[in-house]
Amino acid sequence: MTLSLMTSMALFAFAASFSPGPVNLVSVSNGARYGLGKGLSFITGATLGFILLFLIIGFGLRHVLAALPLLTQVLQWLGIAFLLYLSYQLFSDNGELSDNSEAKAPDFMTGALMQWLNPKAWLASLSGIAVYIPEAHPDQLLIFAGLYLPICWLSLAAWLWAGIVLRHYLQSPARMRMLNKTLAVLLAASCLLILL
Repeated sequence: MTLSLMTSMALFAFAASFSPGPVNLVSVSNGARYGLGKGLSFITGATLGFILLFLIIGFGLRHVLAALPLLTQVLQWLGIAFLLYLSYQLFSDNGELSDNSEAKAPDFMTGALMQWLNPKAWLASLSGIAVYIPEAHPDQLLIFAGLYLPICWLSLAAWLWAGIVLRHYLQSPARMRMLNKTLAVLLAASCLLILL
């Protein structure tokens, strides 16, 4: 594998990971609402969930999905339903920043599950593999996943950090509710864009 191919893979991974999407929006909200500890758990779960999805798609699921296009649609609708549920949770949040509400923070498993139900993650995996390693040789797939892992985690960490910075400006419940409602609308809108 050439250095130029690996550089292209890394740039693709960065663009796919850093561009706004459902997981990125929840990372911002998580950082603003719950801070660093809960946020790191969420983004680590999201990153590892994505890498597992990426590897499974690369090692053969993409052939199953090509043979059963209805399965892709079912997964897409399940993902949209889950994202709309998260959007509702954000929209209806009371905006309180007390430590008592930390138990409700999106955690490691939520992050991992969110990637499996996130159409953006499926599209990034399928398109990245199809473009950069169409034969999906195991060694190439592992190199691509190895590049993706730190890039995805650092991209989500940047979104988390943005939320943590916003937290200082959102000390009142009213401001936090406004941020949550804005992020909820954007999350729901991302579902509409998936359907177009």
